Amino acid sequence: MPASPLRLGVNVDHVATLRNARGGTMPDPVRAAHAAIAAGADGITAHLREDRRHIRDADMERLRREIDRPLNFEMAVTDEMMGIVLRLKPHAACLVPEKREERTTEGGLDIIGGREHLAPAIARLNAAGVRVSLFVEPEVHVMDAARALGAPVVELHTGTYCEAVIAGDPERIRVELARLARAAAHGGGLGLEIHAGHGLTVESVGPVAALPQVRELNIGHALMAEAIFDGLPAAIRGMRAAMEAGRAGTAA
Repeated sequence: MPASPLRLGVNVDHVATLRNARGGTMPDPVRAAHAAIAAGADGITAHLREDRRHIRDADMERLRREIDRPLNFEMAVTDEMMGIVLRLKPHAACLVPEKREERTTEGGLDIIGGREHLAPAIARLNAAGVRVSLFVEPEVHVMDAARALGAPVVELHTGTYCEAVIAGDPERIRVELARLARAAAHGGGLGLEIHAGHGLTVESVGPVAALPQVRELNIGHALMAEAIFDGLPAAIRGMRAAMEAGRAGTAA
């Protein structure tokens, strides 16, 4: 049976990072979202952090109002963020860990240790019609915990795999891909929709795209980095081509 089509969610956080480095309004992350959609993005992801280091409240308001594709609102589970997401009611909310001192999200959400905190938040989001995704480590027992919490979607953290690719370590790559494959197969078998993301580039995306249970990849930094040299539409087309080659089993 052929694998289902693979969606691409484009994260626009770092367009806002560049804007905030100088202040003002340029470059505009909402303009980037429109350009990404025109180039073939299936959805837009943005992370409203507690410290507002990149995306701002007004960006989320405009994204919710202006784009015509699903908005994936990445958020820590705090009272403030719950209030914002329940007011805006985006298509999806991806619950992520968040630490002030980190440069970017460093790992998956602890959904086992944090169960008592997460369960009521997930229930509220589900009741409001916001599709909940949990950003988690690719482990079988974590898939079981996600299913028990009632979240319909998990996003597998691919950062450790991508670090192995950067290091050029074939054994680590093999081990991390096996982790991803086991988690995707187990989670898919439980009825979870499987997404993946963090650190993926055109060089590393193919084997993840090849996992048949994976339905969506969320990618940001690599696209924005390539966009500096080639433009965002070309960067998205290149990523799409790498994803499709991986899905078809023709990646190098």
